[in-house]
Amino acid sequence: MKKRIKQIVVIFIASILIGCEDFVEVDAPDYKIIRDDVFSSEETAKSAMKGIYNELFRTSFSNGTQYGVTVLGALSGNLLKNIRETNLTRMEFQQHEITPENTSNLFLWTSAYNMIYITNAFLEGLQSSENISSEVKNKLKGEAKFVRAFTYFYLVNLYGDVPLILTTDYKRNELASRSFPEEVYTQIILDLEDAIEVLPDDNNISTQVNKYTAMALLARVHLYNQEWLKAEELSSQVISDNSYVLLEELNDVFLANSQEAIWQISPAGRGAATTHTNEGNFFIIDPVFSFLASVKLDENFTENFSEDDLRLSKWISYNESLNAYFPFKYKIWNSNEQPITEHSMVLRLAEQYLIRAEARLMQKNFTGAIEDINTIRNRAGLAPLSNTDNLETEVLLDEIMEQRSKELFTEWGHRWLDLKRTGRYEHIWENNPLWEETDLRYPIPAEERIKNANLTQNPGY
Repeated sequence: MKKRIKQIVVIFIASILIGCEDFVEVDAPDYKIIRDDVFSSEETAKSAMKGIYNELFRTSFSNGTQYGVTVLGALSGNLLKNIRETNLTRMEFQQHEITPENTSNLFLWTSAYNMIYITNAFLEGLQSSENISSEVKNKLKGEAKFVRAFTYFYLVNLYGDVPLILTTDYKRNELASRSFPEEVYTQIILDLEDAIEVLPDDNNISTQVNKYTAMALLARVHLYNQEWLKAEELSSQVISDNSYVLLEELNDVFLANSQEAIWQISPAGRGAATTHTNEGNFFIIDPVFSFLASVKLDENFTENFSEDDLRLSKWISYNESLNAYFPFKYKIWNSNEQPITEHSMVLRLAEQYLIRAEARLMQKNFTGAIEDINTIRNRAGLAPLSNTDNLETEVLLDEIMEQRSKELFTEWGHRWLDLKRTGRYEHIWENNPLWEETDLRYPIPAEERIKNANLTQNPGY
């Protein structure tokens, strides 16, 4: 835990001294003194918050690489397959045989908790500062609380019971036991509601959290908790804000500052060396350097698209030498050109329509649900559903899940989390002799359990 606190110190120092572009190792004998320096002015505090945004692009769980939620969740959700089966670390996610010693799982867990420690340190420093106006303090507090809630959302959905860490006191944290998902969700909702209360509704910068960003995530949280009315109300508020647009041209969706983006993470967090997204770099199979490719789309997934679905032609590409389809939402494989033209998408308007469709359906509002489904289908070039078809709830829910799969594939583990929360996973792995119900949760990393005797293991591991 002391090592993690030191990381927080390095991040804050870096954000002040070098504008959050590159990190340096800085020895610091007194953490409190550094924290006081960081929050000595509004500018340095804002710079520290920028450091948190930049860290999201670098840290494993959120950076779009092989150690993050997007890739590992897509492997677990049968969307991606490993090209080389010799990579046993990733194969464990594909085969649902993850061991507690798996290094990708360790990086996922520790990087998420490092982010939580960073936000906790930021919130504590902000609270004690006397040099920052209430307006700025509240805005920064809302941004940090959103990031903490966002991180806990993935921890609780991937692991189930997880330690609820809300302080930087390592003596309390190093032996923290796991909290039930209900407790974690209570904190997530509290953080998001606090963020909504204090964040501005200005949404001119897609990489900066605002009121609608927090609303969008909270709508998802209520959907997962089957609080249908709240999910509908929040998603409706986001949809009704005219600043966000469901773009007709699919190739424009993942561009930097896309009008469809509710929140994006910028590659600027990496520094000036390269300007591509990690997702583009990892997913695209370059025709010349195809031997570098790591993953491809599952054939069963690509075969499920109809030929007139624009998402097939715009967001999926094919490499002939490997006979492999790959995600092509991001178009840039490797670049150092300025300005940056693509940002990593985290939250976007299309998901809000699908959240509202499901929430409306569960409240027996069939007309409203079909209307939202058709919004997504129409953009994809598909014929609309008709109210005269007398579609039943289960049929419509199947359609919503299919549209979620095709719309949100290889974005933040949506497919894996949808299969888990709706209980629709059994038929997918019914022919897999290795599959067990306990595979729905990732194992608590063995290395973390060695450090903390109170950290119990999930069943089946």
